[in-house]
Amino acid sequence: MFDDYQAVYDTLLVIHQKHSRIYPENRKSKQMCCMWSTKNPPDIIEGTLPLEDIEDAFDLSIDGDTAMELYDMDLDEAARKILYMITNN
Repeated sequence: MFDDYQAVYDTLLVIHQKHSRIYPENRKSKQMCCMWSTKNPPDIIEGTLPLEDIEDAFDLSIDGDTAMELYDMDLDEAARKILYMITNN
């Protein structure tokens, strides 16, 4: 189970780094919300590039409520949530 978690975490970290580097104020944070602008956060997470990258990487379809939950998590929490979603689909 740890190996599965680590694989999800590592993939999510790469996605996080890709998107958070766009926003210099967010680079050091491990909060999922930092993949989007924190100065001008999106009203809707669905359909945004970071979420689409997550869906593609894990072959998931994430609804609006779950997207908002992930947005409010740190990387560890989000990796655990995504692993749960993968194993319970």
